[in-house]
Amino acid sequence: MAALRIQYGGTFDPVHNGHLGVARSARDRLQAGVWLMPAADPPHKGPTAADAQERLAMLQLAIAGQKDLHVDDRELRRDGPSWTVDTLTDLRREIGDEAPLAILIGADSFLGLPSWKEWQLLIDFAHIVIAERPGSVIDPHALPEQLRNFAEPHWCMRASELHQVPAGRLLRLKLPLRPESSSELRSRIAQGQSWHEWVTRPVADYIDQHRLYGVNPRPSAPTR
Repeated sequence: MAALRIQYGGTFDPVHNGHLGVARSARDRLQAGVWLMPAADPPHKGPTAADAQERLAMLQLAIAGQKDLHVDDRELRRDGPSWTVDTLTDLRREIGDEAPLAILIGADSFLGLPSWKEWQLLIDFAHIVIAERPGSVIDPHALPEQLRNFAEPHWCMRASELHQVPAGRLLRLKLPLRPESSSELRSRIAQGQSWHEWVTRPVADYIDQHRLYGVNPRPSAPTR
């Protein structure tokens, strides 16, 4: 059977060290390659602050040289909203029906799953890995009835199960709490607060160079 592939979607507006930490944790703990997949037109969020090509460029800079981290730009190349079910259909055509495939989503996204297009079909295409952080965890017994009934037959406890079948498993992945968020990062940049340590150096340089997110110009050197 082929190696497990994990799709990690988001706007990445911009990509920060928290995103990279999630991707590396999933890679190491699930022993899988991770594809970071920027959304072109996320149906559940408003417009992005940076355009698609800028977000893609920052992702490519952020993961350069990092083992088993990749960028998948398929949603940027497709017209219309970035529906996950359409992305998984496309992926299955590409990798076949037997290759293990998973999507990595946050706990809040999992709770909102019933609002996604054809959400109950997702488990037929891929495993679902739920990234949990302190204060944002899933209690399988306390889920809303519709989501609980959907999830109950699919829970698994061991990462190894994701490698054994192509799709159909739900796994909770506990991660440490991190301070970074894209909204807070954008706010810090716009307000001229400290932010460079939240992103990799190449991403920080790109944001500065392209004056993204209302970045303040760097002061000129004094003249004599």
